[in-house]
Amino acid sequence: MPASEAPEPEAQPSSAPASTAARGSRPAFDPYDPLGLDDLLSAEDRAVRDTVRRWARDRVLPYVAEWYEAGRLPAIRELARELGAIGALGMPLTGYGCAGASAVQYGLACLELEAADSGIRSLVSVQGSLAMYALHRYGSQEQREQWLPSMAAGEVIGCFGLTEPDHGSDPAGMRTRARRDGSDWVLDGRKMWITNGSVAGVAVVWAQTPDGVRGFVVPTDTPGFSAPEIHHKWSLRASVTSELVLDGVRLPADAVLPGAAGLGGPLSCLNHARYGIVWGAMGAARSCFEAALGYAKEREQFGRPIGGFQLTQAKLADMALELHKGILLAHHLGRRMDEGTLRPEQVSFGKLNNVREAIDICRTARTVLGANGISLEYPVMRHATNLESVLTYEGTVEMHQLVLGKALTGLDAFRG
Repeated sequence: MPASEAPEPEAQPSSAPASTAARGSRPAFDPYDPLGLDDLLSAEDRAVRDTVRRWARDRVLPYVAEWYEAGRLPAIRELARELGAIGALGMPLTGYGCAGASAVQYGLACLELEAADSGIRSLVSVQGSLAMYALHRYGSQEQREQWLPSMAAGEVIGCFGLTEPDHGSDPAGMRTRARRDGSDWVLDGRKMWITNGSVAGVAVVWAQTPDGVRGFVVPTDTPGFSAPEIHHKWSLRASVTSELVLDGVRLPADAVLPGAAGLGGPLSCLNHARYGIVWGAMGAARSCFEAALGYAKEREQFGRPIGGFQLTQAKLADMALELHKGILLAHHLGRRMDEGTLRPEQVSFGKLNNVREAIDICRTARTVLGANGISLEYPVMRHATNLESVLTYEGTVEMHQLVLGKALTGLDAFRG
């Protein structure tokens, strides 16, 4: 990306230590990387990022405004296979055709995907961080071998059924039930707001059983299973969102995920997906910031570019601050995940901060673009409306505030 010209480096004082002078001149200031965060990345990190960025530039950006306006994602199966081909599905998982990438590399991929559109990042997050992660961590060896290779290749799309029409933030109240009938399980219930639902070949569905919440691997061609698509959305329009209907869905005994018992299973999957959102939200924010920066340098009013006015510069400076602080926070959490020290409360910290700041950046960018900010010729309004969904799913603002409040005080306010 282009960098603006910087002033000549200041001359070193004659009294400066030789080691200081030997460091050489400072690099030019880059308005697209003002903190020099690229220096934190390895060559492999950059290669992963650049691969995903090129794919999104070529396969999503030329078409996504049309998809968004039409409220559909017509090429989802083809896109899934292409994402599988570049190793973007189940990236941090090992074996079964998965890339075995680092958490930071996965985060960089999420950032680049959401810079194109939140719906595309959601496709990847639900596939990899929810459905595949649940199978990889909690599934039997047979379940992993049956599903993960084809899911990593994008040949089979997965979905994750936890949220219900009447139970979002409180999954413990779910009404979907699984009962024993001989050696089989029979599932009845409804799930709502399920990304990938109507195009999925397999669903990981969570249900109440006599022994608590359990996860089930449900092939979507099982009798009694249906996934009507949800229409009339004003957010995440370039994404497939569905209801899952389970009417007497009969499954064999080995359909249950053996490693997951209780809410800890689905919540750990959500935590993994939230981590991707911490990065992804900054992708949407970056797209809006760059649109505003470019527009401010070209749009003229009162005989000069609006980027030359103080109020516009103040907006750009504030957007740049929050954008790159958010990326730095995401990078820090990624390193902790790679080291095995990342706590769920820290993921809540990142999700709460980064999505909230991303929305503010998008709204500020819209003001820089003026009336043009509402046009789909620019990405700003599309990202702003998408982020309203991102703000809610995988834990609302209030839920993450309470997670942090409990961690800070040691007092549980969820049911207070």
